[in-house]
Amino acid sequence: MKKIIMSLATWLMVAACTSVPVTGRRQVNFIPASTMQSQSFSAYKEFLTQNKLSTNQEHIALVRRVGQRIQAAVEQYMAEKNMSDRLKGFQWEFNVVESKEVNAWCMPGGKVVVYTGIIPVCKDEAGLAVVMGHEIAHAIAEHGAERASQTIMVQAGMTVGAVAVQQNNTLTNQLILQAVGVGSQLGLLKYSRLHESEADKLGLIFAALAGYDPAEAPKFWERMQLATGKSNTPEYLSTHPSHETRISDLKKWQAEALTYYNRSKEKMN
Repeated sequence: MKKIIMSLATWLMVAACTSVPVTGRRQVNFIPASTMQSQSFSAYKEFLTQNKLSTNQEHIALVRRVGQRIQAAVEQYMAEKNMSDRLKGFQWEFNVVESKEVNAWCMPGGKVVVYTGIIPVCKDEAGLAVVMGHEIAHAIAEHGAERASQTIMVQAGMTVGAVAVQQNNTLTNQLILQAVGVGSQLGLLKYSRLHESEADKLGLIFAALAGYDPAEAPKFWERMQLATGKSNTPEYLSTHPSHETRISDLKKWQAEALTYYNRSKEKMN
């Protein structure tokens, strides 16, 4: 019996393995995209009813212009790589919420919210593209579903968890809602830092493909560092890379991003 269970677990692990666009990293994901999207769309609708949408037409137009450019770039990139199936069920939407919070996010399925508090830090359209590219990258890479799958493996055990997600909708839904930032174990936090760094790279590429200069990315994070201040939390206990690490990585990826940026400029001319 033990051998049968282990074989089933191995099969599920292999069946659930996919590759992240751009980076090619292998990830394990037990949660169907349709399940993630259904939960996300419901949570998104509830969020919009409980928060004040901005009436600033300039901000709204800016966010939607940048969002639609990145959306088009992502869809074209995924089509070229024969990965359009990863966008199945996406219902893109870009909204601005009145809040002093310096934040933005994108739920699975392409539901994006930008807080007005981050717009001054963005400074301009290119800066906003850095932010939105990063947040959209989380959705494209299916980091939320991967995070939930990791939590299943830790909380329920790899074998039981892989089966549980198929049989226990309540457990699955709870884990989806907890997928971002859940848990205190260092192992889980490590994965979250990996996701953040990966989203930085994907976002840089997506923004470049949309025609935004990748050189603006390190500049944005330098402004972000000034706006939010330096954290005293050690990086190994943080769910995000330090500002210094993030800026260093973005500079390291400039040459690769420039190839995409130059290609996008050629298409525009």
